[in-house]
Amino acid sequence: MIDTPKPGEAKTPASKDLARLQQDFQNYVLAAGAPDHSGIEAEIVATAKASAKTRLGIYSEAYRLRLIEALDTDYVTLRALVGDDAFEKLALGYVDAYPSKVYNMRWFGARLPEFLRTTSPYANYPAFAEMAAFEWALTLAFDADDAPALGIEDIAGVPGEAWADMTFACHPSLQRLDLRWNVPAFWKAIANEEEAQAPQQNEFPIAWMIWRRDLDSYFRSLPVDEAWALDAIRSGANFAEVCSGLCEWIDELQAARHAAGLLKGWVSEELISGLKY
Repeated sequence: MIDTPKPGEAKTPASKDLARLQQDFQNYVLAAGAPDHSGIEAEIVATAKASAKTRLGIYSEAYRLRLIEALDTDYVTLRALVGDDAFEKLALGYVDAYPSKVYNMRWFGARLPEFLRTTSPYANYPAFAEMAAFEWALTLAFDADDAPALGIEDIAGVPGEAWADMTFACHPSLQRLDLRWNVPAFWKAIANEEEAQAPQQNEFPIAWMIWRRDLDSYFRSLPVDEAWALDAIRSGANFAEVCSGLCEWIDELQAARHAAGLLKGWVSEELISGLKY
């Protein structure tokens, strides 16, 4: 047994060798047995049934399979959309293109939408990237921090003269996407174990919001004016600025009433966690 040096103690030659072996082994596993990291093979004892390379390969392959399993967990509907065999190939491509740098496997798939948008042949099928983005937004919403939700009484308690400068804090789970393909309908059909039609392209991108209430995730599409207003308050706009911006779609005399109606809806959906005035 080799003693591991305590923090601050000088490493012995034996501990340096152990650290090097551990690093070489890790490099081999992470690089999927690439020749540049094959030096570790000389340190592995072969058996009558398996060579050193074979024994190392077991660990390397198990690691890659674990990464693919994580993607499979996060992107169930994407797998249904592209098919099992194509998903396995896609996942292997992602593992090679974006080696894991996260300590929690939960976040390994964060860049899969980017991979699908920018990598051939998947970039030729934009519905794939949008499905991945939608599923990842659901993941972020579900895993987001808890926060209190304001009620109508909290809004009603704001003095009238303070409304113009009032700003809002949205619930941490709130996510926003603009999708050109109707992938939420495909996701819903798969979730409900119904026959799913291939996603269709909309004439224009549709705004969506995704959020969590208690332990359930929700999503709905947004009219263009509501999407703009929601994005504005998330960026720090006050109520007066929201009213002014809404005049692009709403008559100026109705803008304040319309903005108040949007706010009431967001509060009822538990999207607002705080306000300042």
